[in-house]
Amino acid sequence: MEETREILSRTALSLPSPHVVLDLLSVGVCPRCIFRLFGVHGQAYCCSAITASVLQSFLEEQKSCDNGTVENRLVSDGLVRCSYTSQESEDDHAYCCICLGVLQLACQQDRKMLTTSKEGSIDDFTATIAELVKRENHHIDGFSIEVSIPPVIVANERAVWMYMKKKYNCEDWFKDKIPSQHISVKDALRLSINTSLENHLGVKSGVDLFRIRLNYSHLDASRMLQSSLANNHTCKRQKTDKKDNRDSLDDSHKSNLKNSNEHLCSESDSVILRTLESMLDHAFCEHFVIPPEKALKPCLLTTTCYRMPIYIGGRYLKFSRRVSQSCWIIDDERMGEASVEEIVGSNALLVCKGDNYKFHAAGREDIDVRMLGSGRPFLVEVSNAHCMPSMIDVQLIAEKINNSDKKYVRVRNLKLVNNQAWTLMREGEAEKQKQYAALVWTSRALTEEDLHSISSRKDLDIIQRTPIRVLHRRSPLERKKIIHWMNIERIAGSCQYFLLHLCTQAGTYIKEFVHGDLGRTHPSIGSILGCRAEILQLDVTDVKMDFFD
Repeated sequence: MEETREILSRTALSLPSPHVVLDLLSVGVCPRCIFRLFGVHGQAYCCSAITASVLQSFLEEQKSCDNGTVENRLVSDGLVRCSYTSQESEDDHAYCCICLGVLQLACQQDRKMLTTSKEGSIDDFTATIAELVKRENHHIDGFSIEVSIPPVIVANERAVWMYMKKKYNCEDWFKDKIPSQHISVKDALRLSINTSLENHLGVKSGVDLFRIRLNYSHLDASRMLQSSLANNHTCKRQKTDKKDNRDSLDDSHKSNLKNSNEHLCSESDSVILRTLESMLDHAFCEHFVIPPEKALKPCLLTTTCYRMPIYIGGRYLKFSRRVSQSCWIIDDERMGEASVEEIVGSNALLVCKGDNYKFHAAGREDIDVRMLGSGRPFLVEVSNAHCMPSMIDVQLIAEKINNSDKKYVRVRNLKLVNNQAWTLMREGEAEKQKQYAALVWTSRALTEEDLHSISSRKDLDIIQRTPIRVLHRRSPLERKKIIHWMNIERIAGSCQYFLLHLCTQAGTYIKEFVHGDLGRTHPSIGSILGCRAEILQLDVTDVKMDFFD
């Protein structure tokens, strides 16, 4: 208690003259809003005992030293001083005219008061938040606090600054305490509750993936703000009409104004904030009450907690020609037997206890194409994971996938990565090379000259128009691609079947490169050999990419 008294005493001394603070208290500004308006930092915000009456008691000590102070009369500098009674500070039916009770830790939740008094207990407030975290079974090793407040609080703060500017702009302290030096409501709230919340949760705050979001709203005050902005908009329209020498609004114009006002009321908070920022001081003073009125009820608080997406990356191998990369459903009918996305994502979701997942891969292969070799790089993005997976958990995910009875998919080099991995994978995807093995049939027997003709071509430039088979879902474009190298592996006992091994630039359509796609890909294996060529099976044998190797 002695430490709290010392903190508040130092804070009171750092404020402007007592009469200024008492004036702000009298118009309904709460102590924490006064602190932040004058740039107070430190532990003052987390003192639970900081009520209007407590602040007044510290100010009285400072005020008694001011020999020139005369309550409610003119003093030597010609300013009117105001008195402030403790009765006003204990008005339980009104809340701060700026923060609407946010920094008093008074709020409504589910139509009930979360705190029972105007000056809420920090410990009670944070205990309620901590209980929510524990009730949702989040396993955390840290947290960060997000705060969302309605734009009306910004308008209220500006109204108080306009009030002080009109009344005290000649005083030296006002010139030093310009609005840019103040602390925001959001930061002040964090300063108020951070330490207590750390104690309840048993972990430290900081830049962490786990977020506790406090979303404040105040329907009545927000409606009044929108009405004031709409009136300002109407006023501008009326002035324009006067310039056009029109004395009255016709029905069409009135309808336009009504639609304009309704549109304004539906604008997002960011638009309202931009409107307030662009409004000149004289226009603001015309359309807003200065100082703002005290609120008769506090904000509604909605508290949510969630974890930012976590990423698990690795490489996958696909051994079945009946398994697609992503879930493929046409007309409510599943195509194939399963998907890599579901096999990998569902196992990651189960271990991480997340809400949902997204699957990202460095390119894709058709459902009838196997992915062999070192595998294809991929990421699983898990949303709101209640458990942050350890290295052991990640290995458990890999084991569940690799030990599955059906052996459709296998993963390797599975690990927990940061959110930059997605960008790096996308950047590397465009530069990668891919190797394939294709089983090809030709309409005639191949000669040694044919084999040499294929194998001798290096960095072959080809032109591919969007294949016919994907024209229904992809733009009709012409793409230049490179076939880096090719060679042919004969199949014993056959002169018209062979394995074509090739390395190509990312994004090359291999099936079309073999058969030519009715001339839409040129040159092709068929055009090089001067006969019909058909691809019977295709495997991806390597994705050359420095990612999860």
